[in-house]
Amino acid sequence: MNRSILIFFGLFFLIAVEAQERYIVTSDSVKLFVKVKGEGTPCLYIHGGPGSGSYWLEKYFGDYLEKHFQMVYLDQRGVSRSSSPADDNYSMNRMLKDFEEVRSELGIHKWLTLGHSFGGILQMSYVEKYPLANAGMIMINTTINLKESIYESWIPKANEILEIEDSSPCTDDIAQIFNKVSEVSGKLKERNLMWKLGYAKQENEIEMDSTFNEIPDWNWDFASRAMSIEDYWKDYSFASSDVEIPVLFFYGKTDWIIGPEYYKSIYFPNMILWGSDVGHMPFMENKPDLEKAIDAFIEKYDF
Repeated sequence: MNRSILIFFGLFFLIAVEAQERYIVTSDSVKLFVKVKGEGTPCLYIHGGPGSGSYWLEKYFGDYLEKHFQMVYLDQRGVSRSSSPADDNYSMNRMLKDFEEVRSELGIHKWLTLGHSFGGILQMSYVEKYPLANAGMIMINTTINLKESIYESWIPKANEILEIEDSSPCTDDIAQIFNKVSEVSGKLKERNLMWKLGYAKQENEIEMDSTFNEIPDWNWDFASRAMSIEDYWKDYSFASSDVEIPVLFFYGKTDWIIGPEYYKSIYFPNMILWGSDVGHMPFMENKPDLEKAIDAFIEKYDF
């Protein structure tokens, strides 16, 4: 009898562990990879990239986060371990609907969102459309206006690194912006200098990039399409003043991808603003300071 009980509880434990990792099928038949780990206030990770996936954060910073939150690691549609939509629907509204369908499937009433980089655009759109689902936002090196980050920081710093002058005017044409970024990126990659935009040293960029090889058959569909979709180029700067939920806005003082002074365009009324001596990847290059910032957010807003 005792042995049977032990076997039963052993099987139950295995099932519970396996249940943390699953696929949730959306209403338009996309299989979303979801992993739930940790205890505390539910927190959806909205990754950047576009297309970087949720594996980075889990690998480099999951141990800390999972002690404080019930983390929901989600690979967005067309990214990493998630499948692609048959109709190529990568619109913002569809992406936000994915978040809501995941929340409903997991039985979560309200959650925090934690965004990185491009993920800030998704966070802002989500809190605008589904305010009652959002308890607060942790924004790590995020932009909420791609054009500003590109024109005020990314391109000027890249030109400085390349030691070239660029007198081309700013434009609102998405195709032209994308072509410009692609052109400059190509030059940086040719000279192995891309790392200078966001990392303290090249070895860290190499290590981070190697993580893509740890996931078999990585899906790059969203990454190849996102920048051509107008939805993701909306400027949410002034809209931030209307977001009343608690916000941690963490930025890097040497993050040229977003901009070291980008925080000046952020107007959340209920915010902890935290500048850190780090580039674009604090969960890899300055974890102690990022932990302090999140600790302060948890303590101030009782999460």
